[in-house]
Amino acid sequence: MKRFVALFLGLAMIGSASAQGEVGRGDRFAGSQFATRSPVIAAHGMAATAQPLATQIGIDILKKGGSAIDAAIAINAALGLMEPVACGIGGDLFAIVWDPKTKKLYGINGSGRSAKGRDLPALLAKLEGRGSIPPHGSLSVTVPGTVDAWFELHAKFGKLPIADDLASAIRYAREGFPVTQVIAYYWNRNMAAFEKSHASGMLEEIANARTTYLMSGAAPKEGEIFKNPDLATTYEKIARGGRDAYYKGEIARTIDAYMKRIGADLRYEDFASHKSEWVEPATVGYRGYTVAELPPNGQGVAALQMLKILEGFDLKSLGAGSGKAMHLMIEAKRLVYEDLARYYADPDFYKTPLNWLLSDAYAAERRALIKPDRALTEIGPGEPKLKDSDTTYFTVADKDGMMVSLIQSNYRGMGSGLVADGLGFMFQDRGELFALTPGHPNVYAPGKRPFHTIIPGFLLKGGAPLMSFGVMGGDMQPQGHVQVLTNIIDFGMNLQEAGDAARWRHYGSSDATGEAREGVGTVTLETGISEDARKFLTTAGHTKLVGPDGSFGGYQAIWRDPKTHVYFGASEMRKDGAAGGY
Repeated sequence: MKRFVALFLGLAMIGSASAQGEVGRGDRFAGSQFATRSPVIAAHGMAATAQPLATQIGIDILKKGGSAIDAAIAINAALGLMEPVACGIGGDLFAIVWDPKTKKLYGINGSGRSAKGRDLPALLAKLEGRGSIPPHGSLSVTVPGTVDAWFELHAKFGKLPIADDLASAIRYAREGFPVTQVIAYYWNRNMAAFEKSHASGMLEEIANARTTYLMSGAAPKEGEIFKNPDLATTYEKIARGGRDAYYKGEIARTIDAYMKRIGADLRYEDFASHKSEWVEPATVGYRGYTVAELPPNGQGVAALQMLKILEGFDLKSLGAGSGKAMHLMIEAKRLVYEDLARYYADPDFYKTPLNWLLSDAYAAERRALIKPDRALTEIGPGEPKLKDSDTTYFTVADKDGMMVSLIQSNYRGMGSGLVADGLGFMFQDRGELFALTPGHPNVYAPGKRPFHTIIPGFLLKGGAPLMSFGVMGGDMQPQGHVQVLTNIIDFGMNLQEAGDAARWRHYGSSDATGEAREGVGTVTLETGISEDARKFLTTAGHTKLVGPDGSFGGYQAIWRDPKTHVYFGASEMRKDGAAGGY
């Protein structure tokens, strides 16, 4: 698709002329031309999502008097229907919330755990010699945490009844909605992959997925009206019965019966015992700003580690989109991802040494390894002195100043391929990210949360909220967070320009499943990266440079002007989404 391979021609130098005035606003007239489309601006509320109808639903909730959390739940429910290629109530959720009443950030880890009744030897026996957990089928399924996280967030910050939050998604599920372009593309790709699994013996497991997500035997095309009455019924049960309807009631018992029938290991007890966890966001300073991410089992700390290393370099003088600046970022990424592979895991099973990883001394130690004109050939994790995925990110802000940064995912593609009888949603394949090596921090264990790729981000200054933001896409996410933040803070781009600028993505680092590093790795570059930058990277030793492959993530953000409190919204041009306000 042309959208994925040539959308960014001419954007490589966005923001290369320093923007004037307040950071994040930018002066697009500095170069006497408009670099890209404008951010959306509104005074009372803002939403930015990957599907325009979902954005409208969120704004409707805000106009009705709902909080940013009410709008976020409404949006998430709508996206589970309208963007099933990325998310749904069969997956997990992470969020960072700025509460204007207490003037602090709150983090929630809404990720689920593996089956308590299956230990590592039992899993290895079912894998039959395979060296990793497959994405399709029951072995990768963990308890979905999204619905419980909804209710935890709602209990603390909601204003409207949950039934009101879910009403629009229920109506669209029954009446139907037109499928958008990019979502239709991925829908077809995902269902084709499940058909291959079907051909290899997963007939019973994926039969419900075919019934739920195909129309006359095919994935819906762009503009076709899709309905999901089973999901509408499931949402109605949640609206009436609350989170217990999902984890202890009829829905949980339906799931239990389905899992038993297909020979899977998750049980009613796994759902009944599930709970989300409120966590303290981890933060670092970067050039006078404070960047907040959630701690492991997610990978948000990787973005913080990269920023700590990069703060010691004068990126601004090197220029946006320059080979020299990209080289430093890529090398910081390579160093940090070795730590990610070694130290990030479920904190209930392994204590990640966060204080050390985020310390000034360790950042200086790792920074000193980077050569300004040559890629490191030997690289590994530090020693403490004591894959593709599909995800949806959205952000909402309300009239009171509450800002929500929320990311939700089924992990790889639509998920595992499993849809329980009559429920209308697919289970995630997040368990694919467990390691299988005994002693590894992220090794599979019963009742354990796997390493997670999805990370919401937040930016503050002087203790006040500035920006809620995220970049979707597997291990692209920390890389994307760093590129967006440096685009804004170092290179003076405005909120929309920062997302539209051409991106890079590095592959081949060690990862949390135990997979080893692949030499210097591969760097994928979008079309707008200049030829001079490509030549510099090649000369510096990044010899595996490849063209755009559509894997650069999806960005949404809201900026709050600290003086006027006006909101600026930005939405990813690589996806179907839109920002909207009122």
